[in-house]
Amino acid sequence: MRVIIVGAGEVGFQIARFLSAEGVDVVVVDRDRQKIRRISEELDVAVVEGEGGSPSVLKEAGADEADILLAVTDIDETNMISCLVAKVMFQLPRSVARIRNLEYIGNEELLRSLSINPAISPEVEAAKAIIRLLEVPFAADVEDFEDGRVKVIGFRVPPDSDLLGRTLRELNLSDPKVIIGAIRRGDRIIIPSGRDIIKKDDTIFLAIRAEDIEAVSRRIGGLFEPVKRIMLSGGGRIGYYVAKTMESRNVSVKVIEKSAERCKFLLNSLKKSIILHGDGSDQSLLEEENIKDMDVFVAISNNEEVNIMSSLLAKRLGVKKVITIVNRTDYLPLADSLGIDAVLSPRLITASTILRYVRAGGIISLTTISEGKAEIMEAEARRGSVLIGKTLREVELPKRTLIGAIIRGKDVIIPSGDDRISVNDKLIIFTLKESVKQVEKLLR
Repeated sequence: MRVIIVGAGEVGFQIARFLSAEGVDVVVVDRDRQKIRRISEELDVAVVEGEGGSPSVLKEAGADEADILLAVTDIDETNMISCLVAKVMFQLPRSVARIRNLEYIGNEELLRSLSINPAISPEVEAAKAIIRLLEVPFAADVEDFEDGRVKVIGFRVPPDSDLLGRTLRELNLSDPKVIIGAIRRGDRIIIPSGRDIIKKDDTIFLAIRAEDIEAVSRRIGGLFEPVKRIMLSGGGRIGYYVAKTMESRNVSVKVIEKSAERCKFLLNSLKKSIILHGDGSDQSLLEEENIKDMDVFVAISNNEEVNIMSSLLAKRLGVKKVITIVNRTDYLPLADSLGIDAVLSPRLITASTILRYVRAGGIISLTTISEGKAEIMEAEARRGSVLIGKTLREVELPKRTLIGAIIRGKDVIIPSGDDRISVNDKLIIFTLKESVKQVEKLLR
């Protein structure tokens, strides 16, 4: 497979890094010489310096032999033109574009005419990730599969948990049944066996039926209280999307925004939210607005340093849960180590969302965790796959790969070794990055 990535910024870099590690033929195009140099020095991929919408540049990148084009620059129009040229000049089978303008995102006729399938908005994807975290208050990470019927929840193990010091085999996670599919320990990610031990500060990732979330939270020591009051520091596109969604669910929302012009937009566009003109890192403002009574504080301004500082301040002032947006990936470990409950990167979320359209072997959707060290994927067991008819005990999965759930029609099965895989079953699979290609082969 040959993949052309137009855009060598953080999103393009992360996608190229994931794919090149799997031996995919990747070519990155960008007009910024410094970005191209970084890609060339750090990754084993081909690079072309030039404009992504130029026919001659795309030809040099091998567009006439490519399978897919991923247009992920910061400029919507550049991404759209790149997709159009790829369609008209080179008949590329598929183009995926990063689009920020919601007017473009909502215009299906325009996107279809440009052969963009699909268009992905970083702000919308980040907002959806925040909303998932608001729906599961005890979680540090939440991913939906099969339209939310199965959730994979990342839960940071508290220091007083009765899970600590016990092997997975010793844990009683059968009522309701769940599977621990991955453990994040510092900068390591572990796909566990029954012999692995839960340790202090681990984040465990569990595959759970949606209807079992409350019962599972009680079993593992997570607090499950529906979110009723949230405060958003930042009223940009992400903040607006989150506020509008939570308004429809009768959640009390306060939005703090520094720009007076943006405040006017929010006042005219939101029906129930309280809009405050100010700085989310202003302690007196937070105290005046009763931050201690909030269920969740979400820092989503465009400045990650301010987001981290305001989150730490909100935590100190007594808010129950803090969610922080951090764009720079090198800040992610820092923010996580400071005790912030959930740290999200819109760029990594976007890269993860786009990756699903490059995968082979019946993969429906996927998400990366721990900065791409592991993947959680939803895949279909198609006729002809070596998995069909075998029990999980009989299946020879790649090393450190685990099946966390089987979706069969309307049934969601949290499996044991005796469960058998049937044609058209959908599988939730946890695997390390180095095993992804082997998993794809099994599914073919």
